[in-house]
Amino acid sequence: MLKRPPFILASASPRRRDLLAEHDYEFRVEPADVIEVAPPHFSPGETVLYNARLKASALASKYPGNLVVGVDTLVAFEGRIFGKPADMPEAERMLSELNGRAHAVFSGVSLIRRSSGQERAFIEVTQVRFRVLSAEGRRAYLQRIGPLDKAGAYAAQDDNGEIIESVEGSFSNVVGLPMETFGRVIREFYNE
Repeated sequence: MLKRPPFILASASPRRRDLLAEHDYEFRVEPADVIEVAPPHFSPGETVLYNARLKASALASKYPGNLVVGVDTLVAFEGRIFGKPADMPEAERMLSELNGRAHAVFSGVSLIRRSSGQERAFIEVTQVRFRVLSAEGRRAYLQRIGPLDKAGAYAAQDDNGEIIESVEGSFSNVVGLPMETFGRVIREFYNE
């Protein structure tokens, strides 16, 4: 297998780190110190792409010779955006609304190398349907997974069929980074 060039991941997400490590990427983690935004006039896709670029740009300015990867993921349901819940009551509200229903998971990914002027970005969307869980089942689930750092208040990587009934599209996107598209785009980036 060819050695993959290293890059900087502008994210603190342990799930993204795990996905990249599982696919043998060489990278270092340096979370971008930016405030994520969700402008009301932005679509979910525009929101994740904006935040991914914000993260990548912040570190690309600091490390112009390095490839920097920024990622943002959110859940969209009935025209509303579900990011990371602020507290357990908000996590309970999110799961209650998603219970037994379908929603979309959006990820925006931005790759920037400032010194060469290279920039690539893409959006991935995956449809997810939840099983019906009782209020007690949802509370037990939230206690088990610790939802406060997870968009939509759930953990696809630890699910094992407990809450997710079906996934249409990239499962790794639901975890936090669409690895199939990421692999193709990063290869194109290095071959430009």
